[in-house]
Amino acid sequence: MLDRRQFLGTSAMTLGGLTAGCTSVGRPLVQAIEGMTGAAPPVPAPSPSANPLIDNLQERAFLYFWDTTNPVTGLALDRWPTPSFSSIAAVGFALTAYPIGVVNGWVTREQARKRTLATMEFFAIAPMGPEPTGNSGYKGFFYHFLGITKGQRFARAELSTIDTALLLGGILFAQSWFDGDHPEEQRIRALADQIYGAVDWTWITPRAPFLSMGWRPESGFIASDWNIYNEGMLMYLLALGSPTHPLPPSTWGALTEKFEPSWKGDHLHYPPMFVHQYSHVWVDFRGIRDPYIATKGIDYFENSKRATIAQRDYAIANGGTNGAGFAGYGPDIWGLTACDGPGDFKATIGGRQREFFSYSERGPGARDDGTLAPTAAVGSIVFAPDLVIPAITAMHDRYGKGIYGKYGFFDAFNPTLTEMGEPLKHGRIVPDVGWVDSDYLGIDQGPIVAMIENWRTGMVWNTMRKNPHIRRGLDRAGFTGGWLARVP
Repeated sequence: MLDRRQFLGTSAMTLGGLTAGCTSVGRPLVQAIEGMTGAAPPVPAPSPSANPLIDNLQERAFLYFWDTTNPVTGLALDRWPTPSFSSIAAVGFALTAYPIGVVNGWVTREQARKRTLATMEFFAIAPMGPEPTGNSGYKGFFYHFLGITKGQRFARAELSTIDTALLLGGILFAQSWFDGDHPEEQRIRALADQIYGAVDWTWITPRAPFLSMGWRPESGFIASDWNIYNEGMLMYLLALGSPTHPLPPSTWGALTEKFEPSWKGDHLHYPPMFVHQYSHVWVDFRGIRDPYIATKGIDYFENSKRATIAQRDYAIANGGTNGAGFAGYGPDIWGLTACDGPGDFKATIGGRQREFFSYSERGPGARDDGTLAPTAAVGSIVFAPDLVIPAITAMHDRYGKGIYGKYGFFDAFNPTLTEMGEPLKHGRIVPDVGWVDSDYLGIDQGPIVAMIENWRTGMVWNTMRKNPHIRRGLDRAGFTGGWLARVP
């Protein structure tokens, strides 16, 4: 096994320095080939070890999950190093990361299998019930945040439909990837069916056919539903594909009827970039279409590509003396999504009063305070590698001394905020960089690991193509064409 601590002691490196020492993070070509499970539409990519910075970034982001996740329970931290509870969505990304670590040689299959099985065992027997305390979930859904010791509901966290779906994305990926005859791999597959089958999607539709955003034992169903274009596509595919409590196939058509108001220009628009990435971590939307997106002459993959290009165009239009005049913004420094921020205050900078936010959704024209999140760009590498690779390089080269650390890029940074006026809620001011977050976030590290792998080898996509539950959900939603027309 490779020494996973190599390269982790330096907070910033030049690309040349990485090239000189890339033997420990280089990916043997045979490993990449063995990690592929079937032919896929072409994704522009170099050979696996052609870019040592991307190699290094992916390994560091993987190590966030391997190092900080509880190996006994599989509970992944919401953030680090700030003391944190567990995020069930981060667990889903962790489960996806472990096999990626295997094919890259960072951990062995046995290590990944044992970590995955421990996670599955924990969630399979986690206490369920309507009581406000003492439980991890109810009706098969899990609370958004779980305490890190017992894995039970943290504070007044909601029973989360979307975060349960992201957890299930990782669970079903593990089910399909661990396909061997080893008893532990058989057990992983059986537990995945048990956990997924326990989710009662029909229960959490108080305003049918749409899924509520969640439920709390103190107040019941959350008043808002998942009923516009957003990151919920994976969730609805899982709900449609359920072998035990499925939503009716007509649900997808009802959902996509709500998409039309989000069509802006040439694509479905939603400001933060994670919306255009999360479902695509596990589902290969290239070349398959539902009736709605077919009317637009594109697929959802192309839609996310266009959203990526729009984010970069926005940065060009609002950097320097242009538009909003944010420092750093430009053709190679861009990326807005939900992320940490410096705090909730106003400050006058360069003669212009600006309002800053702490953790918030950010996007073009939506709560943009100059805070950039590297995951917004890196997670789009599959959609527009010709734009993302220069962005990764530029962010590292220009700001790396402040924003690149043990687990890769810190969650967010803001080159506009160079002096501390009001007390900062997060992070610190780094000279010649600006505000920099002090934490890594699991839900932002996850897309970095998975999307780099999808760009390189299509591993997560190709694995999930074989999953009968995903295929059933896509079929019931009315997706046709492309790889769905072939026998898995």
